[in-house]
This record gives sequence, structure tokens and C-alpha cells, in this order.
Amino acid sequence: MENRFEKLDVWQYSHDLVLKIYKITNKFPREEKFRLGDQLRRSASPIPTNIVEGNSRAHKKEFTQFLYLAKSSLDETKYHLLLAKDLGYITDKTYDSLQEDCNKIGKMLSGLIRHLRSGS
Repeated sequence: MENRFEKLDVWQYSHDLVLKIYKITNKFPREEKFRLGDQLRRSASPIPTNIVEGNSRAHKKEFTQFLYLAKSSLDETKYHLLLAKDLGYITDKTYDSLQEDCNKIGKMLSGLIRHLRSGS
């Protein structure tokens, strides 16, 4: 049975981002899997999680608050990706692709927030 949140495009894209991040952090050097790799996973996972939790709330205002939390986690994830690139743990190509994903998710979150705040 499909959950309501699974119908949200922004949840689908953010879930895919988390899956990609788990895969790339598995390739980090051993000493970084539990440092930067863990930080990256912990910043990315709350993005879809907050979408799910907010979507289950009865009021649009609460949903909006959780979407803002998701945006904050997204920004933190973007920084960790930059750090991983600058340290040579991911390629420029991988970084660019993941940043595109992040930017798309950010736009989707902003659009959903605007929609909820407008009362539509």
C-alpha cells in the first residue's frame, strides 16, 4: 500500500538523493566513512524524513515548519558535498550531479512552502 508522502515528487527526489549519498559514502576512505560519511548521511536523511513527518500533520502551518527543517538539512548536505569534493572523496562530475539534485529539491521545497502558505 502506498503512503500519501510517496506521492509527493519532492519526497521521491529527496529519497533518491539519500540513496545516492549512502552509495557514495560507502566508497569513502575507511577513516572518513565514520566522520564525513556519517555527517553527510545524517544531514541528508532528515530531508525526506521531515517531508514525511510534516505531511502527516493536520495543519498546513505544521507541514510548512517541517519543510523548512528539510530545507535546512538540504543546505547542510550541500556543504558536506562540497567538502567531500574538495577533499577528493567525490569527483567533480559526481558533485555537480548531486548539486543539481539538491537544487531541484530546494526549488520543489520552496514551491511547496509557497503553495501551503498561500492557503491553496
